[in-house]
Amino acid sequence: MQHRLDPDSRPYEPLAVAAKDPIAAADFFAVDLRVGRVVDAAPFTAARDPAVVLTVDFGPHVGTLRTSAKVANYAPESLIGRDVVGVVNLPPKRVANLTSEFLVLGGLEADGTVRLLAPDASLPPGSVVS
Repeated sequence: MQHRLDPDSRPYEPLAVAAKDPIAAADFFAVDLRVGRVVDAAPFTAARDPAVVLTVDFGPHVGTLRTSAKVANYAPESLIGRDVVGVVNLPPKRVANLTSEFLVLGGLEADGTVRLLAPDASLPPGSVVS
């Protein structure tokens, strides 16, 4: 399958973004997806694009991790206490002056605005996503 965007559409328009190539189930199951609870959120002033530094509690086996997220459409204080879904087994990545320790997941609107993914009921931090 091709991964081309229709140049006449908005970048993340669902009808313009083709499906990705299939992967092996083992590759998918190697990804550690967990539910976490945001314990702190602050504007990331060192980032090139508007972003927020999220500190998220992923429970006793993973711990508290930090990341940079392009979620400027949320007031940082509104994120505290919110459950999110994150990938917690990617290698750390340097973003400006921050070491990003996980990848927070979100759905993209056609214009690129991120809408954070969350379970539809409260789960304990560290709950496995399957």
